[in-house]
Formats: sequence, C-alpha cells, structure tokens
Amino acid sequence: MKLIQAIFMLGLLAAVLASAISVVWARHESRVLFVKLTALQNQRDDMNIEYGRLELEQATFAEPRRIDEEARQQLGMVDPRPQDIRLLRR
Repeated sequence: MKLIQAIFMLGLLAAVLASAISVVWARHESRVLFVKLTALQNQRDDMNIEYGRLELEQATFAEPRRIDEEARQQLGMVDPRPQDIRLLRR
C-alpha cells in the first residue's frame, strides 16, 4: 500500500513539474512572439510612412506643370507656332 502511494505521489509530482515547465515554456514563447510582433508592427508602420512619401513624390512628378517644365528644360520642347499646326480630317 505504501509503495502504491509513493508511486502515485511521484507520478503526481512528475505531472506537476511537467505542467510547470510547460507553463514557463509557453510564457517564454509568448514573449518571444510578442517581441517579433512588435518588430513587425514597427516595420509595417515604417513602410506605411515610406509608401506615403512615395505616393506624394509620384503625385509631384506626375503634375502636368512639372512635366511641362521638364519637357522644356531637358528636352528643349516648345509650343508649336500656329502655322506649324495641321488639322487632319478623315
């Protein structure tokens, strides 16, 4: 009878220790994953800021006035004279 109680107590002790170790392990994993989540959220926020900057830059470059200026300065384009305009009809 005492031997059965001793084995039962050792089994319970082993179960309690296994449970305690699994709780510690789960908390550790939870903290590691939280750190990764926080890092990824920060990376996402940085990328959203960069995306906003790029959208603004694209809007600036696509502005008709800027395109006209670049065409005149870099390509030497000018408005055609009225006598150089031809109207084609079908």
